[in-house]
Amino acid sequence: MSILEATLAADRSQRFDHQHLVDEICDLNWPALTADDVISVPWVYYYFSVQFRESLEIARYLYPEDDGLLELDHGERDTANLSPWPGVAAAGERMNHDEFMRRTLQLTPIAPDRQRCLKSIGEAYLAKVAATDGNSRALALASYEDGGLERVFGAILTAPHWQGPLLTAFKHFLTEHIRFDSDPEAGHGALCRHLTPDQRVVPLWSEFHWMLVAAAPRLTAPRV
Repeated sequence: MSILEATLAADRSQRFDHQHLVDEICDLNWPALTADDVISVPWVYYYFSVQFRESLEIARYLYPEDDGLLELDHGERDTANLSPWPGVAAAGERMNHDEFMRRTLQLTPIAPDRQRCLKSIGEAYLAKVAATDGNSRALALASYEDGGLERVFGAILTAPHWQGPLLTAFKHFLTEHIRFDSDPEAGHGALCRHLTPDQRVVPLWSEFHWMLVAAAPRLTAPRV
């Protein structure tokens, strides 16, 4: 490889940040999903919500004096900001957001073999994330909250099917989180933006991308 080629390759590597993976997730063929496909998305997103809560706990441990992370914690764990919701949360009931997702999955039963498949995908994702160092997971919070998940959630909502109790609860989860994150000055992103994500968060977004596609392969279908 020539010096010029090496320089260009290094430049491409520097420019490949997590935003490219956010773009790739948003560009997946969400409108092509069938109703059955869409149900797979909250099933695996539950595992993302587990790792998000774990990452927030890690960040609070690493930065115990950080008031922004403390406020973010109040908005994501032991909170009533998703309550009430039929069959999931009573009025004023406080819970972690991954608990809201866990209860949401119980609203619409799916076949046992399919459930086992989706759980296998989610557990493989969690195992890969668990192997990531704590500092990278803490930095990833800002990449999630400061625009990344807001964009992904907006893309997911372009799927055409939202009927039934599970999907209506998941839609509530998504739309409320867009609201939580969207204020540039007072939203959840503003509370952790100072962590400044870098290349270390790219593998975490890559695993999220993998999990979504593994659960709903139709996402990779060409757009017409």
